[in-house]
Amino acid sequence: MTRMRRATVADLDAIMALEEASFPTDAWSSPMMREELSSPHSFYLVLEEEVHTGLAGYAGLRALSGSHDADVQTITVAAASRGKGLGRTLLRALLDEATQRGIRDVFLEVRADNPVAQALYVSEGFVDIGRRPGYYQPDDVDAIVMKCEMSHWHRSVLRVDAEPGTIVT
Repeated sequence: MTRMRRATVADLDAIMALEEASFPTDAWSSPMMREELSSPHSFYLVLEEEVHTGLAGYAGLRALSGSHDADVQTITVAAASRGKGLGRTLLRALLDEATQRGIRDVFLEVRADNPVAQALYVSEGFVDIGRRPGYYQPDDVDAIVMKCEMSHWHRSVLRVDAEPGTIVT
């Protein structure tokens, strides 16, 4: 079973372990991630699998209060947990949150050398709206900027477990 719940600052070490394993050349710093987890404008989730040691994944959305747009800050799935639809589960949960906040447009950047993530985003309604040359450093990889108009996205159905704040997929 996979459990999804809101991330807290107490998850920082586990998130950073997965961040550094997933993005060895351009991982966020621990202070940056702590700030994200603590911000009232951020919504972060973690995924836990019974058979996985550490986190199976995490994701974050940032939306300023009163804003009509939001940014997917990150979606990361542990290598051992990939291919199970967990990235889609995390993305849909972020988009559900955006819908609940009245967000009209969700933006993200994705590495130009990550076709799997690009395909996921397109399948959920994101469209390519531009490029940021050399955005990912030190690898000098372009970012593809994508946008999802929430009026075109259909909410997913997530079942809330008996434990408050836990979502089971």
